[in-house]
Amino acid sequence: MSDHPRRAVTENNRHQPPPPSLLAQSRKGATYLILLQVGSRALTFVVNQVLLRFLSPELLGISTQLELYSNSALFFARESLRVALQRQEDTSDPLEAEDIKVNPNASQPKTQSNKAQEVVNLSYLAIALGLPLATVFASLYLRNADVVVLRTPAIRPSLYLYCLATVLELFSEPCFAVAQQQMLYGARASAETLATFTRCLVTCGTVIWASNVNVALGALPFAVGQMGYAVVLNLVYLSRLNIFTHDKAYSLLIKPLVPSSPALLYDRFSLPRLNLAFTIYAQSIFKHLLTTGDSFLIAAFTSLESQGAYTLAVNYGGLVARLVFQPIEETSRSLFGRLLHQSASPTGNAAAQSEKLSRQQVDQTATYLRFLLRFYLLICTIVVTIGPSLSPLLLHVVAGSRWSDSDAPSVLAAYCYYTPLLAVNGILEAFVSAAATPEELRVQSAWMIAFSAAFVGTGFLLLHVGDLGAQGLVVANAVNMLCRIGWSWHFVEGHLCRRGADLNFAATLPRVGTVMYACGTAWYLSRLELVLGGSLLQLGQGVVAAGSCGLVTLVLERAFLVECYRMLRPSRHAQDSRRKTQ
Repeated sequence: MSDHPRRAVTENNRHQPPPPSLLAQSRKGATYLILLQVGSRALTFVVNQVLLRFLSPELLGISTQLELYSNSALFFARESLRVALQRQEDTSDPLEAEDIKVNPNASQPKTQSNKAQEVVNLSYLAIALGLPLATVFASLYLRNADVVVLRTPAIRPSLYLYCLATVLELFSEPCFAVAQQQMLYGARASAETLATFTRCLVTCGTVIWASNVNVALGALPFAVGQMGYAVVLNLVYLSRLNIFTHDKAYSLLIKPLVPSSPALLYDRFSLPRLNLAFTIYAQSIFKHLLTTGDSFLIAAFTSLESQGAYTLAVNYGGLVARLVFQPIEETSRSLFGRLLHQSASPTGNAAAQSEKLSRQQVDQTATYLRFLLRFYLLICTIVVTIGPSLSPLLLHVVAGSRWSDSDAPSVLAAYCYYTPLLAVNGILEAFVSAAATPEELRVQSAWMIAFSAAFVGTGFLLLHVGDLGAQGLVVANAVNMLCRIGWSWHFVEGHLCRRGADLNFAATLPRVGTVMYACGTAWYLSRLELVLGGSLLQLGQGVVAAGSCGLVTLVLERAFLVECYRMLRPSRHAQDSRRKTQ
């Protein structure tokens, strides 16, 4: 009889809508990460303005290659594990059922600490993968590097230091995993902010020192800065989370999970999580090739000068994506994983588990995704309207005539049109990664092969045959994103329809008046000669037109924006009502 009340409470809680605090926590997390991105990008922007006065396009292109090497090793070592751990169930766990079966008197805090310890244990696999990956990638880079790159001063010490910094950064994965699971976004924000500040300070300081003493260090300042980033990241994480984990009765070191279970490998690693991570890992290979394939293509078919110009244009053109879209996508993926954890669970029968998911949760998920897509498109409407006309002028101001005379302005203008595709694909794939079963992820991986072929083929034709340079690469990226958006949209629609919900494409679009005014503004700006040193009257007209576009968008879309605010910050009355029902 003692088990009956427990089952009744579990069933009752399962069919209640998720607490309003879940959306509030996601909003808070997104706010932290947006502030982190804004702060770090602002600092990086200031430092880059200093570095651009000392660096040539060739050296910037080499530093981009080294950063690509580091990012590739980090991605393949930890990305699949991060996604698998974010999908960990919030209210039910195979280990919890085993724990209660073996020891009916087991306390809930012990179960929660077991879940956290499982996350910590699995995160160490990223370190084990990172060591050989960093070594192999470094060897491949040296073997395939251009002669000009190999003749760059201190290229080998720079690469080796990047290798060491990459491995050291992976040692922070246990702390990152705990911060994500416990929604400790403040700890993550402080760690990454201080680490980014250190990297910028060390890199800038080393470049200025080398210039003053007339020493050619090549890309070594970037490597030293990356090393400083990894060291500070680990120190801040440990200082913030060591006490927290001690109070919660689990460790940042690998420890056995209690009780023992057949679902555990060596009593430390969850086999279902490992299987899911392996599936995602296979998929991540194609996704990484699609994500960073532009760097490989431009490195293969263009000069170092073009690589530097493309890098500069992408860095500025992708500011909106990195400052706003990326933090929202990251927290949304975690939120989708919690709302859809039963249908996306890596264990058991997915179809049977999805029936347990309440209709309210499905509707809330569809509503949240619909609101995000419309919010993204509103931002992109402004970017597409004013970006192509104003970006060449802004690039001339921030980087100087040396860069404005290159291909960078035209690439930056083209990248503005690419931004909406980047935004929509990011949030749709966040949903897919949280909701798809391992079988569905394998289907997506198969499609990724076709998308990779389309991307490489388009890039080859536009860069090598058509000789369109960096602009052709933006078009190839757009083809890639359209393919991925098509598949993800089909999956999301099918996933929601099977559960009685609908994404409603029309509801994700801005109002007709907003689009028409944006088109008129874009046409007006294209007729102005917005150049530095040109007519002050036309410059003033351009600024007024751009500002009016943003203001009119706020007015026309005010009802939607207010509704977004209310959804993310539920009223006190709604919270009080929920407390009374509990």
